[in-house]
Amino acid sequence: MSTTTTTQEQTVRLTNEDQLPPLPPAANDAGFQSLARGGRNGTLKLRGIPTFSDLTEKRKWMKEHMAAAFRFFGKLGYGEGVSGHISMRDPILKDHFWMNPFAKHFSTIKASDLVLLDADGFVVEGGAQLPVNEAGFLIHSEIHKARPDVVAAAHTHGIHGKTWSSFGKPIEMLTQDACNFFGKVGVYEDHGGIVLSADEGKAIAKALGKENIACILQNHGLLTVGSTVDEAAILYSMLEHACESQLLAEAAAANGLPKKIISDDAAKFTADAAQNPHNFYTEFQPEFELLVEETNGRFLE
Repeated sequence: MSTTTTTQEQTVRLTNEDQLPPLPPAANDAGFQSLARGGRNGTLKLRGIPTFSDLTEKRKWMKEHMAAAFRFFGKLGYGEGVSGHISMRDPILKDHFWMNPFAKHFSTIKASDLVLLDADGFVVEGGAQLPVNEAGFLIHSEIHKARPDVVAAAHTHGIHGKTWSSFGKPIEMLTQDACNFFGKVGVYEDHGGIVLSADEGKAIAKALGKENIACILQNHGLLTVGSTVDEAAILYSMLEHACESQLLAEAAAANGLPKKIISDDAAKFTADAAQNPHNFYTEFQPEFELLVEETNGRFLE
């Protein structure tokens, strides 16, 4: 496996060879643009995911948004000791990825704190020289190997997600927001304890599947993936909230109040509109902008 290292100062220009499968340009994505209304002349467009010609600039932008994702998770109380991690594929070295350092609170993470790992999971130059969570590497590395389309993956031990995971079942389409996940959630129906072997990571990647955007890890918690770190982060929050709604609904149903499940047709109609990388990226931008204002942009350093 490759053990190539790099520095943040390295400048690499995009070539056809270097590009991941391209997303449709946001301005020409009819489904995404249909979510908002502009002026009569049609020139006001949703921006969607930005594009870059300079990969060093793209890396910097990605790391800033990754730091924001951690700050967002910290605000929502998803941190628990050393548990929880986000990984992000490097745009220059495609077999390398970024992770959070071991035992650093989500709410204190800055872009400069992020650690760059090679394909074998060893810390290399170009990022912070700090150790990372072993279980995190074993889970995330297998996901990135199995899913070339995945740029970022997020996993923490949020209270509602890990509680619902004890049932080993997918969420039901109880609310419009839950429909964001219609047909795109896998379930890992096993729990081998803390992940300290590549086999467990491979099993989780298999349960995630080839097209799902999320996976419920039985007796463990939630995992979400995205074509941007913004997408993976907002999906995690959405799924955590869906699990909270599910638990509340189950408690009411246990006392005799019947649940009303959204039909597959209606759920699919909603999912067809929502399940767009540009949309999920955009869903995170209000949180990013709020974090910049609240911290005076300190996490961008």
